[in-house]
Amino acid sequence: MITLKKADITQAEECYSIIDQGRKFQRRQGFVQWGDNYPSLETIKNDILSGNGYVLLYDENIAGYTYIGFDGEPAYATIDGRWHSAEKYAVIHRVAISDNYRGKGISTSFFDLVADYCKNNGVFCLRINTDFANKRMQHVLEKNGFSRCGIITIRGSEKVAFDKIL
Repeated sequence: MITLKKADITQAEECYSIIDQGRKFQRRQGFVQWGDNYPSLETIKNDILSGNGYVLLYDENIAGYTYIGFDGEPAYATIDGRWHSAEKYAVIHRVAISDNYRGKGISTSFFDLVADYCKNNGVFCLRINTDFANKRMQHVLEKNGFSRCGIITIRGSEKVAFDKIL
């Protein structure tokens, strides 16, 4: 059974380990989206303490980690392109699947659970971004109903922006 739950601070190290696996996976694909210092363990702890860090559980084992925020993303205020909705949205950052679960087709369940969670919280639009070189994530997003909206700049780097109306 696959579920999505708020992460507990006691899970921070394991969540960071999954982020680090994602960082290494990106490098094996030939690009660097997450540098050595971002996201850091401190970033993950802050996500969790703010109530925005979530774990994807596969039979009660942590299979993935993400950030889901409902307070907007300042970098999304300016886009070279157009969002498909001006309504309140949830922002998704730091999506990572454990090496132990990658390739098992759980991304659809993951994004379905995120969508259900957001709808249950009265939010019917999701926004996310990824690196131009991260073709695999772009494919996963499009496969899961996200649409390209344009280009945003976050932390000094241009990214491909996507959204999904629920």
